[in-house]
Amino acid sequence: MPARVDRTVVPGVFSLDGQDFDVENNVWLVGDDSEVLVVDAPHDAVPILEAIGGRRVTAIVLTHGHNDHITAAVALREATGADIWFNPEDRMLWDVVHADAAPDHDLVEGTSFTVAGTTLTALHTPGHSPGSTCLHAAELGTVFTGDTLFCGGPGATGRSFSDHPTIVASIRARLLTLPGDTVVRTGHGEDTTVSAETENIH
Repeated sequence: MPARVDRTVVPGVFSLDGQDFDVENNVWLVGDDSEVLVVDAPHDAVPILEAIGGRRVTAIVLTHGHNDHITAAVALREATGADIWFNPEDRMLWDVVHADAAPDHDLVEGTSFTVAGTTLTALHTPGHSPGSTCLHAAELGTVFTGDTLFCGGPGATGRSFSDHPTIVASIRARLLTLPGDTVVRTGHGEDTTVSAETENIH
């Protein structure tokens, strides 16, 4: 049986250019009753650990380096013993949040994970940040897009190290080429599908 996908929503604060904004982040748990892979670690490890529920964590995979996606990563690693996977092109963002700690492994194009018999493959999709990375689970018909693709179009690019033409090119090359019924599980807000977002990419 393939892995199942669970979501827990963790509220917190996103800091940008000296200003704080209240946000709610999706944390995605992919696995079964025994083991789970965690996609993103925002704000506070406690609700994430509650959602994990004592299962073995096979990996903590971070879609990009903005603080509202990585703040709880080190605490989650300490609590679970799982390694952190992170794209090194976002290391300048990581270092702002975790100056005294480092990720365990580089997350790059083609990095693959297996959890509960299901494979997830990394797709490097720069634009929202240089290291933004999605995880495609073909067997589940889903892709975890972080802040690269949302219901309604691409992620915001009015931030340091972001670029709108780059994110559009990434989405067209790496995400819109997936089957149209692929479920897009985002870093914030509700799910969508690849076909539903095709007309929103410009």
